[in-house]
Amino acid sequence: MPLLTDDEIAFRMNAVPLWRLERGDAPPARIVRDALAPNFSAAVGLINAIAICAETADHHPDILLYGWNKLRITLTTHDSGGLTENDFRLAKNIDAVLGM
Repeated sequence: MPLLTDDEIAFRMNAVPLWRLERGDAPPARIVRDALAPNFSAAVGLINAIAICAETADHHPDILLYGWNKLRITLTTHDSGGLTENDFRLAKNIDAVLGM
């Protein structure tokens, strides 16, 4: 899957307003969303729902559960070394799962 250009990334960020763009060395570019659940069980339920969505897309985010009810979801295409269309497609699907 081809990497998106900076202009393509900027355009696609408008479609996922709850996500933020982060740049670094490993991976070079990623999009990140934080989510808050009402309790630990609900947070784990969201992880499971995101997992089903990710399996269906065959594209897998990094998911961090911290502070008993907070999630941080990070998307990048490791094989391509940055952001691709798959990341933004999955971000929209995750937004639907999270009720955005």
